Amino acid sequence: MSLTKSVYNLLFRRTSTFAITIMVGAVFFERLFDHGGDFVFEQMNRGKLWKHIKHNYEEKEE
Repeated sequence: MSLTKSVYNLLFRRTSTFAITIMVGAVFFERLFDHGGDFVFEQMNRGKLWKHIKHNYEEKEE
């Protein structure tokens, strides 16, 4: 119970800290969601994306 009370007093008691907490949380969630979506997309399309097959089409320079 003391952990929740400490978090409440630190982050949610004042409106200004509550708003900042929500904004920072939204930024972190957006970054996590974006990277997670990219990871899932690349796993589902492994071997089909240009970065995976470009070595088949590039000419070697001598």
